[in-house]
Amino acid sequence: MPRALDALVDAGKCIGLDDSTHSADTRGEVDILVSTMIVESGLDVPNANTMFVNQAHHFGLAQLYQLRGRVGRSHRRATCYLLVPDADIDEEANRRLKILEHHTELGAGYRIALKDLELRGAGNLLGPEQSGFVTAVGFDMYLRMLEEAVGRILRGDSMPKLQPSDVSVDVPSYLPDEYIAAQDAKLDVYRRLTHMTDPEDIEALRTEVRDRFGPLPPPAEAFFAVALLRVLGGAAEMESILVRGNDARITFREHAVPRMKGISAAFHEVQFQAEVRRAHPLSLKLTRLGGAELLSGLVRALATLRLQVASGTQSTKTK
Repeated sequence: MPRALDALVDAGKCIGLDDSTHSADTRGEVDILVSTMIVESGLDVPNANTMFVNQAHHFGLAQLYQLRGRVGRSHRRATCYLLVPDADIDEEANRRLKILEHHTELGAGYRIALKDLELRGAGNLLGPEQSGFVTAVGFDMYLRMLEEAVGRILRGDSMPKLQPSDVSVDVPSYLPDEYIAAQDAKLDVYRRLTHMTDPEDIEALRTEVRDRFGPLPPPAEAFFAVALLRVLGGAAEMESILVRGNDARITFREHAVPRMKGISAAFHEVQFQAEVRRAHPLSLKLTRLGGAELLSGLVRALATLRLQVASGTQSTKTK
C-alpha cells in the first residue's frame, strides 16, 4: 500500500503506545498501525476496521479473542484475519482457531472462556484426584453430564438425556421487544424452551406464541429454528451446526456413525448440496442450491433424518 501512511509501534519503546502515535491513529492520520502484542491490552481505536494477526497459531485463545476485539469498536463493519502458515499446524492450535471461527456472535466471550478452560485445564479442583478426568470430555460437557446424572438418579431414570448440538447462526435469533412487550411472557417462553428436548413440543410452543402475539418476525422465526436445530442435531449425533449465508457446516460427534446415503437423500430433498470436508469425525459443508431458506431447509432435512433413525430403530427391534 504505497499511499498508506503507517506507524510502527514496538513494545520495548513504549508503555501501552506512545501518546503521539496513539492520538494520530485515533484521529485517522495513520492508515496502518504495525504493532506487537501491546495492542491487546485495551487499545481503543474506533476507526480501525481491519486487523491481520501474523503467526496466529502461536497465540493463546484468550489472546486471540482480545486481539479480535480491538477492531469493530464503532459502527463500521470490521474483519480480523488470522494468518497461519500453509504447513500443518499442531492440533491444539488448530482447535483454538476453530473455536474462534465458530463463536463470532454477540456475547460469545463466555463460551470462548469455557472452551479456553477446557483447553488449559482447571487445576486440581476439577482434576482426576477429586472429580475424575474432566479434560477427557471438557469442562462444559462435564458439568452437563454431572447435572444430568444427578437428575436421573433423583428421578430414578436410567436413560441418558439428549445432548443438544451447538448451533451458531449469522442472523438475529431472539424474541424482539416489539413482538413480545411483556418481559414476564418473554422470559416464560425462554424458560420453557430451555427444558424442551422434543421437536413436537418446540413446534407446539411456536404455534402458541404465534397465536398469542401474531405472525413471527424474522428474528423470532430464526429463534425457534435454532431451538429445533439444537434438538434435531443432537438426536442425529451432531456436535455443531454453523450457518453462514447460504452455506452451513455440520460436524458429527467422535463416536457417531452416520449413514451418508440417508444424509445425502435428506439434504437433496431440500435442494442442499452436501460435501464431505472430513471423514472422522464426519464434517459436511452444505450449500443451498435453491428451494427453502437455509434454516428452514436444515430443520426439514434433520427432521427427515430423525424419522429415518426412528424407523431404523423400530425395524431392528422387530427383527
